[in-house]
Amino acid sequence: MKLSSVVIALAGLSGSATAFTSPAAFTQKATSLQMSDCLSKDVVLSEPNTIEFGKIWDPLGLAELGSDTTVAWMRHAEVKHGRIAMAAFVGWWAVGAGLRFPGELAHGLDFGSIPSAGYEAWDAVPIAGKAQMLILAGIIEIGDEYFFSKNGQHYLRGGTPGKNMVPGLFDPAGLSSMRSEEAKARGRSAEIKNGRLAMIGVMGMYATTQIAGSVPFQPPC
Repeated sequence: MKLSSVVIALAGLSGSATAFTSPAAFTQKATSLQMSDCLSKDVVLSEPNTIEFGKIWDPLGLAELGSDTTVAWMRHAEVKHGRIAMAAFVGWWAVGAGLRFPGELAHGLDFGSIPSAGYEAWDAVPIAGKAQMLILAGIIEIGDEYFFSKNGQHYLRGGTPGKNMVPGLFDPAGLSSMRSEEAKARGRSAEIKNGRLAMIGVMGMYATTQIAGSVPFQPPC
């Protein structure tokens, strides 16, 4: 089962769920967001430092098309996609380098028998394994929204876009509590930049698997 098929299926499911939501509900939600104390565009886009471009990197002017809540939502999504891309890049590299966990991935399927090519490794994972990963991602996403709302610090209502709110997920030892606000700001900026680079890297490796020679100097992966 190809990754693209899984993505299409998830998009279809989300679209089906949206179809059962009344337009009035969307209008009410949009109105409540407009009345909230969301961070302004200028505050959200002030991070990360983009001095290498001399200004905010937005050649199409997309940030000007939406409201403050739209830009906050986009930043939250960007940070999450960047984290996933960083994990995917490291995982792709580790599999390609021949690193494997001991034991079995599934009954009768050893980790050692997984192909070294990243996309082939994903195809080798049983359907049940793919479903478990997607369900776990969904649980984390729902939990993140729940704890954001419970703590009254939702990223569309004045909270920090991209901040993880699931207890113990990324910082089980609570090390971030010992850092200064300046250090946290530098960490957020570095994370966004590294995430952007990882998204480019993952797309480059994906392009190489689909179109040979599409990425100069990139060996088969």
